[in-house]
Amino acid sequence: MAGSQEIRTKIKSVQNTRKITKAMEMVAASKMRKAQERMRAARPYSEKIRRLAANLSQANVTEYRHAFLGRAKAVVVKRVGLIVVTTDKGLCGGLNTNLLRQAMNTMRQWEGDGATDIRVTCIGNKGLGFMQRLGANVISHVTHLGDTPHLEKLIGPMKVMIDAFQAGELDAVYLAYTRFVNTMKQEPVIEPLLPLSGERMGTPERGWDYLYEPDAQTVIDELLVRYVEALIYQGVAENMASEQSARMVAMKAATDNAGSVIKELQLVYNKARQAAITKEISEIVGGAAAIAG
Repeated sequence: MAGSQEIRTKIKSVQNTRKITKAMEMVAASKMRKAQERMRAARPYSEKIRRLAANLSQANVTEYRHAFLGRAKAVVVKRVGLIVVTTDKGLCGGLNTNLLRQAMNTMRQWEGDGATDIRVTCIGNKGLGFMQRLGANVISHVTHLGDTPHLEKLIGPMKVMIDAFQAGELDAVYLAYTRFVNTMKQEPVIEPLLPLSGERMGTPERGWDYLYEPDAQTVIDELLVRYVEALIYQGVAENMASEQSARMVAMKAATDNAGSVIKELQLVYNKARQAAITKEISEIVGGAAAIAG
């Protein structure tokens, strides 16, 4: 059995760790509320631009067809792009692990189905490190986004992937992120991003006639690029809300576990102290008996 001094040192160490995890839990709870507010604030814009893009895709005013609206072929695509959204920091449970495992399995499935070119854009330090260790073809990345997503930081890396699709170098682009369901549940998803499908945009309730200024091609090009950027931004906002929720839950579990460990160590310490006292008493009694005899 460990000595009393060693057990006291362990107890002190675990108590310090519990203070840190408790503080991190409270910080994550505060950031979680702000992240959820940002995520919900972005949804009306995403919904509005989605409806406008759906109406625009069904309009018959112009014969112009944007590359984003092209339909994927029935055969398996050979060239695929994947945008992976992860966190910059750890200590958030299995949030990144679950998403990256699903992304890796999906990439292997694509390779098994005959994909010859898989390009990856990483948003977040954890995803970048994983893809580099995996040996994936990372064509762009962005890290250190902070607690607030800024579209100007995301435009550069995502534009590399979007331009590759527009140039015909990719047949499809997918977006992988962790969707926020509630505080206790976050769901890793991999969704098709390009080409834009009717299921993704929805079907307009009625037909719309538009007057384009300056011309249809300019308006459609600008709007659909903004729509794709809004989808990626929403995915990053969802992932950040999921990150803070997962970190809060993980730190709460760590704090509770630290409390349990402290109780167990205190019990061991009390047993060791009691054994030492009993031993001293036995030695005193034995010495007194030897002197009396």
